[in-house]
Amino acid sequence: MLNYYKCSAEKIEHVSKRENSNWIQIENPTNQEMELLAKELTIPKKFLEDALDSEERSRVEQNLSHEDQPYSILIIECPYETKDELGYKLFETMPIGIMLTKDYVITISKKAMPFINDMMQDRLGDFDRSDKWQFMLKLFLGATNYFLKYLNDIIKETNQLEINLKKSMKNEKLYAFMAIQKSLVFFATALQSNKIIVEQLEEKEILHNQELKLLLKEVRIENRQAVTMTETYSNVISGMSDIFSSVISNNLNLVMKFLASVTIILSIPTIISSAYGMNIKLPIAHYDHAFAVLNSLTVVICAILVVLFWKKKYF
Repeated sequence: MLNYYKCSAEKIEHVSKRENSNWIQIENPTNQEMELLAKELTIPKKFLEDALDSEERSRVEQNLSHEDQPYSILIIECPYETKDELGYKLFETMPIGIMLTKDYVITISKKAMPFINDMMQDRLGDFDRSDKWQFMLKLFLGATNYFLKYLNDIIKETNQLEINLKKSMKNEKLYAFMAIQKSLVFFATALQSNKIIVEQLEEKEILHNQELKLLLKEVRIENRQAVTMTETYSNVISGMSDIFSSVISNNLNLVMKFLASVTIILSIPTIISSAYGMNIKLPIAHYDHAFAVLNSLTVVICAILVVLFWKKKYF
C-alpha cells in the first residue's frame, strides 16, 4: 500500500499523486510495487527488501554517488503490540526503513506503525516538516517514545500480574508473565541496535546544523532512558521469576506435607481394623463392647496426632 504526502514547513497533507508529494509512505508492498518504485525513483531495491526483512538489524548509510540520485538510508528497530501464540499481550520489534533522496522522504515497513500514523496526522510536535533530516530524526524520536510508552504499559501489567500471582498460581498467569519477559528481551536487543545508530549518526557528522544535532541529542536521551528502563525491569522480572518459582515449590512442599500428615492419621484406623480382622486371639476380642472401645481408642489416637501435627504446623 502506497500513501503520498506533501510536507511543508508547518503541515502535512495527504495527496493523491506522487508527483505532488515529497513523502512516500509504503506499507507491506508487493514485489511489483517495489520494482516500480525502484525503477521510477532510481533507488536500490535492496533497501526496500531489507526494510521488510524481520531479521534486518539497524543501520545507517549514505551514498552520494548513486547515479544522479544521492540518498541516505536509516533502518531502525521499532516496537509494536501483538499477541503470542497463546493469546497473551506481547510487544515485539520490527525494522522500518527511512530513505532520504533529493526529492522524497521514503518510509517503508511491513506493518502499520503507530508513530507513522502520528506523523501522518501531524502529532509529533513542532518542527520543519520540509527538512528531510528533521523529518527522519522526528520519526526516530517517535519510535523511541513508543518504546517508553510500551515499557510503561509493561510496568503496569507486571504490577497487576504480581497481584494476581499472589492470589493464584494458575498457569495462565505464568504464561502472561512469560510474554512480558519475551517483550523485554525484544526491546533490549532493538534498543541496543538503535543506540549504535545514534552513535554512528554522531560520528559521521552528517547532521549539518545545530538544530539537527539538538534533535539527535533528544533521540539519544530518550533511547538511553528506554535502555535503562528495559534493563531495570528485566532484572526485576528475573528476580520475580525466581521468587515465584520458589513460592510454587514451597506451596508444593506444603501440600505434600499436608497429604503426608493426613495419610499417617488415616493409617491408624486401618492398622487397628486390620489387626482385629485376623483370626487369632487378641485383647478384648471377646468383650461385649470391644467395637466401641476400639473405635474410641482409634479416635483418641487420631486426635492426638491431629493436635501434634497442628502444633508442628503440618496443617
